[in-house]
Amino acid sequence: MKTFGRLARSSARFARLYSTNRGAKNSGVRLSLVSGSLVVGVGLGLVTSNYLLPSSEKQIFPLKSTTPLASLDPPKYGSSEDLKLCINEIIRVIGADNVRNSEAELEHHADNGFNPTKALPHQKPEWIVYPTSTEEVSAVMKIINRYNIPVVPFSGGTALEGHTYSTRPGIVLNTSKLNKILDVHHRDLDAVLQAGVGWQQLNEHLASVPEYQNLMLGCDCGPGAHVCGMVNTNASGIGATRYGSMVANVISITVVLADGTIIKTKKRPRKSSAGYNLTGLFVGSEGTLGIVTEVTVKLQVKPPFETVAVVQFPTIKNSADTVVELFQKGIQLNAVELLDSGIMKCINYSNLVSKQYDNVPTLFFKIAGLNETVVQEYIKEVERISHKNHCSKFEFARSEEESAELFSTRKNSLYLMLDYAYNEIDENAKMWITDFAVPLSKLAATLEEIDKVASTYPLPHMALGHVGDGNIHYDVFYKPGEYEIAKKLVAEMNRITLKNEGTCSGEHGIGTGKRKFLEDELGVDAIDLMRKLKVALDPKRLLNPDKIFKIDPLDPSGE
Repeated sequence: MKTFGRLARSSARFARLYSTNRGAKNSGVRLSLVSGSLVVGVGLGLVTSNYLLPSSEKQIFPLKSTTPLASLDPPKYGSSEDLKLCINEIIRVIGADNVRNSEAELEHHADNGFNPTKALPHQKPEWIVYPTSTEEVSAVMKIINRYNIPVVPFSGGTALEGHTYSTRPGIVLNTSKLNKILDVHHRDLDAVLQAGVGWQQLNEHLASVPEYQNLMLGCDCGPGAHVCGMVNTNASGIGATRYGSMVANVISITVVLADGTIIKTKKRPRKSSAGYNLTGLFVGSEGTLGIVTEVTVKLQVKPPFETVAVVQFPTIKNSADTVVELFQKGIQLNAVELLDSGIMKCINYSNLVSKQYDNVPTLFFKIAGLNETVVQEYIKEVERISHKNHCSKFEFARSEEESAELFSTRKNSLYLMLDYAYNEIDENAKMWITDFAVPLSKLAATLEEIDKVASTYPLPHMALGHVGDGNIHYDVFYKPGEYEIAKKLVAEMNRITLKNEGTCSGEHGIGTGKRKFLEDELGVDAIDLMRKLKVALDPKRLLNPDKIFKIDPLDPSGE
């Protein structure tokens, strides 16, 4: 044992010296204790102690804390023959009815119509797989891992940055059949859901059960979104002002890893200091680290009394300054939505609202409290601050029906904008839906500068957002042939956002569309750290390849 200890110390010292003298490149020195055996790798050679039994699965892990892209070889995926064998095995496990490759199925999983970055013909998936349980997802992933087939997790399909599109021809694993509400613990204010449960489905279920009727999920993002996708992009929605983004509403997650291993990140208590925050690691990971199959979410209590106020302003700055001052005063608001003059024009154009509004920047507030008296006091303060910032119109809903109508219109503003665009801009108009977020104190300056720059482009544009947490969606319309112009404008918006200490995405995520923006925001070392985590959990780079950051040094995209 003394000899072994001396050898270990000498080898470790040699590794440190070699690392210091040669820059510790990933292809240089590697030192690890594997199954009790000391392994030192120098260049392409290996020096292994002979004092312990060798391991059949020695893992030589690079010494660097990060993984630069240049340190990786290109991923090696299975051949078309391997894919056929893989699919045949999957069929034996989950049945032929749950494995499909019709043209309609493949097309549905290749484009939802809202992503500006599209999958190229050679990138489209070749098979769609529909498991129905966590155990089936695990079994499928074990087969996929054996054949080295790239796989893209998919469920609601509402993502806006290409997260669910294939970049490598392979398999899409669709979890939409995992759609059961497994349990509701109303006394603990939480619910256990399978991955394919939609937030609307959950809220409808809660509303249908008398003892659950005062409960809801706080996150209310785009219609049709499923809980696993909301976890994967850290989605927000209108309710984020009061209840936070998805990361604040998730208690624990069941995840299937790339090799089929099943883990649960935490038990059900809301508070825990038990080890690493694995839940937080998977929230926002966009399916690149594992496949979410179950989620335990927090449930929020619906406010006993709530009303909606609509406040109009002459300028974007007036409206943004109002929001900042309200929060500085500590006034609790359940939602704060900003719609610019362009969005208001679309709403009036739709004739779906019982009254007409001026086509000027408008704030929609949800103001709630224990009773009407409390809410009236809040309304007085909101009105006072709004008038201080030069509001031109202030009114609040006189009934629950009117409140529901106003916010229903806001929730469906995407479709109202598209209706306006197809009829008034061009029948083939496209919409680039982007988002960003800035600190509240930077909100007015950011919106003003973006609006000024956007006005120099020949493209109609509109802004709306959850300004209670500084999250803005800027939507740019472009005709066929104007894609590159729109792309340049979106890049300008991101530059302005970062200059104001903001983020390139408040809730839509990165996907393939914002990889360059993420690097501009966080820097190369932070991206290299993310890549290190990726290859640690998914060394074959099978899960949702090419999303968030590059995993292939030969990636031809240039972004």
